[in-house]
Amino acid sequence: MPTYALYAADLVAISVLVFGLFLPRNHRPELIVALLTVNVGVLAVASALTTSTIGAGLGLGLFGILSIIRLRSEELAHSEIAYYFAALTLGLLGGLDQSPTWVDLALMAAVLGAVAVGDSPRLGRRPQSQQLLLDRAYVDRGALTAHLERILGGTVLSVRVVRTDIVNDTTLVDVRYLASQGVVPPAPVPAGAR
Repeated sequence: MPTYALYAADLVAISVLVFGLFLPRNHRPELIVALLTVNVGVLAVASALTTSTIGAGLGLGLFGILSIIRLRSEELAHSEIAYYFAALTLGLLGGLDQSPTWVDLALMAAVLGAVAVGDSPRLGRRPQSQQLLLDRAYVDRGALTAHLERILGGTVLSVRVVRTDIVNDTTLVDVRYLASQGVVPPAPVPAGAR
């Protein structure tokens, strides 16, 4: 199989990953450019490194450092990080092999299959995550959880108290929850009616 066929397979695979899986499931068009660029960039650098005297390890290490910096600059969901690394993997598979075989295509298909299955909405409802500033200082975890379930209209899976301000009577929390299907959360209670 000629090398250009593997490049074409990479471009088809990244298109399926971004436009067929990521965008319809995550609705984050601002990440499209990042996913496409990292894939094509890794493909180009990996291809160049296989024919140069510079070690491939050095080039891949540089991409690893850039990836860590990029991932630390914005909070991404775990599924978005998975898409990011799938884009990296597809680029590496397309660019590193100087004598491409059908195994490379099978590995690309396996990466796409893993993402398609792992990020499938058929696996169940996804927990949601929010940071909330509550207009009351909660020190009792049970009361806090019950209040969050009432205002979110779902089941609280975990709560992390970021800050409790007794003076201003507020609590800042990070909460993960499963929203009840078909249930609309009740309207917030006015501050004076607590």
